[in-house]
Amino acid sequence: MSASTHTTAKRLCRDRDKGRILGVCAGLADYFGFDLGLTRIVTFFALLFFTPAILLVYFALALLLPVKPRSEEVVDVAEQAFVKSVRSEPQAVLSSARHRFRELELRLQKLEKYVTSSAYNLDKEFESLDG
Repeated sequence: MSASTHTTAKRLCRDRDKGRILGVCAGLADYFGFDLGLTRIVTFFALLFFTPAILLVYFALALLLPVKPRSEEVVDVAEQAFVKSVRSEPQAVLSSARHRFRELELRLQKLEKYVTSSAYNLDKEFESLDG
């Protein structure tokens, strides 16, 4: 992932491409890792019960939030899923990364053990005889 992808993925922006009216719900759902349909349903019911406040907040966000630029959007589907999982389940993602680093550490230890052993030097000499 590039540095520009990271900065864009973490910014709260309106998403006009996925949005119905002004892209506020789509931007909020993308930023917090929520389901877009669920975000729209919650906004609709909140609008029914708190109409003036929700309208004020919605249009204030529409004015204040920048529009998500198309050139910096996350294009890769796997990358999009990763960004969404980090926002919705950061502990699980961190735990998974920690587990992978432990596995890599064990592999690296085995490699170092082999390279510093006499078997490595013997294998290297046999290769030089063949070549």
